[in-house]
Amino acid sequence: STLTSLAILKVTIDQGSDYLDYIRPFILQVLIEHDPDPITNGVISQYVREEFGLEIPGRTIEILLKRISKRHPIKREGGVYRRTGNLPNPQIGVKQTLAERHIEAVLAGLREFSKETRNPILNDEQAVAAVCAFLAEFDISCLRAYLRGTAIPDLAGDHQSDIVLVSDYVQHIRRTSPERFDSFLVLVQGHMLANALTCPDLIDAPKSYRNVTFYLDTPLLVRRIGSEGEAKQAAVSELIDLLKKLDGRVAAFSHSREELQRVLQGAATFLESHEGRGAIVIEARRRGTTRSDLLLIANSIDELLSETGIEIDATPRYIEEFQIDETVFEQVLEDSVSYYNPRAKEYDINSVRSIYVIRGDRPVLSVEKAEAILVTSNSAFAKAAWEYGQEYESSQDVSSVITDFTLANTAWLKAPMGAPTVPTTQLLAFSYAALEPSGDFWGKYLEEVDRLETRGTITERDHQLLRSSPLVYSELMHLTLGEDSSLTEETITETLDRVSNEIKKEESQRLTEEQKAHQDTQGALVSQQNRNNEIIRNLYWRCRGQARIAAWVLSSGIGVLLGIGLLSGLGLYSDSPIASWLLIIGSATLILLTIVNLAFGTNVKNVHAWIQNTCLTWLLKREARTLGVDLSDFLSK
Repeated sequence: STLTSLAILKVTIDQGSDYLDYIRPFILQVLIEHDPDPITNGVISQYVREEFGLEIPGRTIEILLKRISKRHPIKREGGVYRRTGNLPNPQIGVKQTLAERHIEAVLAGLREFSKETRNPILNDEQAVAAVCAFLAEFDISCLRAYLRGTAIPDLAGDHQSDIVLVSDYVQHIRRTSPERFDSFLVLVQGHMLANALTCPDLIDAPKSYRNVTFYLDTPLLVRRIGSEGEAKQAAVSELIDLLKKLDGRVAAFSHSREELQRVLQGAATFLESHEGRGAIVIEARRRGTTRSDLLLIANSIDELLSETGIEIDATPRYIEEFQIDETVFEQVLEDSVSYYNPRAKEYDINSVRSIYVIRGDRPVLSVEKAEAILVTSNSAFAKAAWEYGQEYESSQDVSSVITDFTLANTAWLKAPMGAPTVPTTQLLAFSYAALEPSGDFWGKYLEEVDRLETRGTITERDHQLLRSSPLVYSELMHLTLGEDSSLTEETITETLDRVSNEIKKEESQRLTEEQKAHQDTQGALVSQQNRNNEIIRNLYWRCRGQARIAAWVLSSGIGVLLGIGLLSGLGLYSDSPIASWLLIIGSATLILLTIVNLAFGTNVKNVHAWIQNTCLTWLLKREARTLGVDLSDFLSK
């Protein structure tokens, strides 16, 4: 039911004024089927969880019930709501049919794919749990007043191997089954929409990040320059582009630039060593990057960062008034994050204390008003900073550190049509990263490989191959799912066989004409999708700019009429017919807006936003008809 509900959110989103209205059909369905009396937040939350598998906070339900009561026969009495008439049927059951088509394709493919692993999935229940565990990793923790990081209910037990399995599956269907990949993407997009329901403060957030600087930590800088692979590079690149289009500024501290250079130099040192590990080394070996190549990149980072549009800001000096307790924060990090290099922890502490210095003593109530935020790919680091801020820095309602996915999710919600490929790039980047062996796991693997050579089970050549071949990483993770218990002699020898066979294929075979034709077709399809996404992206930002101008013109006109209406109320009179009509129209406008304000609590800011959104929708539909582009999927957002 959770997966079906996420698919419904994406496939047939109810035409609402904002994100909260996405869940309105679910609540109406609960009210019709169960007719609870009285209607309370807790009762509705429980039914939504049981019927649709979504964990929606009570505060979100309260906001929706208040909205529903203004349009439907539900009345608040004594602090609770009661139904007073018939409600419109949202017909969720009809929508489920279309949604379940995507779910069935994803689950059937996952069960089949898992048969090649040590822990095959035996039934739909296990497949659903695995996909839910994977999606739950895409949360938006560490935002102001977030009530849950994800709308997916908590899953009991350890699901790390499920996350690795689904990540491997995602990469597989990306290469072999575009239709099934699109079905999986429906779930990701639905979950990103559902994330907004866990944090009601997102609804009233401004549509831009003007006056906010997003500082990227070192791992994200590594990804942006391409040293951890194309998938991660694409995700960071698109995030930066979206932030800038939303008027945000992207930068890095000078000490992060220094750390970036040290990290690249360190990777170059260990690239040809058996002890070499980490994403940079894995990617370098996969690409055939040499030690001198990495050193050249390390010495050219200023030019590389400049080309990406990332500015370098001098690390703020220490100001005692705004300093954090570094000793306390260091202990919080020790309890949450595993550091293989002590210098990395020092750099992280410096980054966090720098954010506090830039913010000063100003209260931070939202991301849009934060002035400075550190963005990281390390969720444990982000949560540690959040916990420290909540306990020791009470004025900081928004964490000093948030994850790149949290930022990508919330930024995408501001303009989903302006960045249509964000869900795709985030999905691929996460699944790619999940398939990289952790430092602990790789260390245990190397110990087992050494033990097998000492016993004479494998040859010296096999030993070298198992330590250095870039093909080992994917085959090893596919067979073991990253579980220490699966690091047995059997799995290692099977990994060796798979790698050896793959090398033989690469040496002795060439792509057949049929394979090449298939690749060409796939390439043409991807190119066409990229062109379509580029058309949609450019169309959105052009119409958005025109809508802003139109909104200010119309809002100014309304403002003038309101002014005339006030003058009329003060008794101003004119013999001129034109002036008289203007006074009448101004008075009517003033009366009308006063009534609307009394009835709905609408203010000038809301009117301006409504005008801008209406203009934007109209402009998009007009342009879409002219270009013959289908925007129905995006206009529903």
